[in-house]
Amino acid sequence: MNSMPPTSKLLVFTDLDGCLLDHYDYSFKPATAMLQKLQSFNIPLIPATSKTAAEVLHLRKCLANEHPFIIENGAAIFIPKRYFQDPPKDCKETNDFWIKEFTKPRQHWLSLIARTSISADKFQTFFESSISGVSKLTGLEHDAAARACMRQYGEPIAWHGTDEEKQQFISELSQLGAKVMQGGRFLHVSGDCDKGKALNWLANQYKDALVSPVLSIAIGDGQNDVDMLEMANIAVLIPSPSHVLPKLSKPKHIYTASQQGPSGWAESVSMILNTLHIP
Repeated sequence: MNSMPPTSKLLVFTDLDGCLLDHYDYSFKPATAMLQKLQSFNIPLIPATSKTAAEVLHLRKCLANEHPFIIENGAAIFIPKRYFQDPPKDCKETNDFWIKEFTKPRQHWLSLIARTSISADKFQTFFESSISGVSKLTGLEHDAAARACMRQYGEPIAWHGTDEEKQQFISELSQLGAKVMQGGRFLHVSGDCDKGKALNWLANQYKDALVSPVLSIAIGDGQNDVDMLEMANIAVLIPSPSHVLPKLSKPKHIYTASQQGPSGWAESVSMILNTLHIP
């Protein structure tokens, strides 16, 4: 890979759990120095996660991050107002953000889940779980679990049934118009959205706003990251303690970290920056 053309804007899209955040304790400490380096070079760090807006907003404060972010597996993109000179087309407006939505609201997908033939004791939705129940499922503290419950566009599901029942569940939801993705820990039920479509849309906003090409890095570890990893110019796979790495079809520009979590994250970003001759 040659050095990056001087007019290109480098963008780093990253999954959070198991990548920038440790799988077990959600710490990003081993990546702190690299996060500071990205900030010093004005390289946008763009979370692209299955997490809710409330979760990412909380994390952004810890990271001192003021860039756009992608939530709920590509269901929506939150862009801070005035981040670009003009608001992108087809965005909702709130007090603080322009929001690009790619799918219907959560209640629609909950109504489809209720229509499946699979017994409700085979799975557990976040909606039906108390905050303490979500805390047990995720290992999150009470306040963090409360933020995880604040879904807007889809529904995470902890699966308790057999693989055969899961496939039937997925098939029935697909026939009803839902898209079901397997994340690191949960099934995610939503619409025809994914992190790859969100990455592509947002990268184009940067390209148009800067009137220059962009070079995208995507970092992930799960099946729900595949579309994003395939879409990016450079893909980074972070080994997981809980599942095998997804397989990619792109022929080149794929890095696989030698370490898990934020240590592997920092190692890979450092390697890429060095390859691109970014000091």
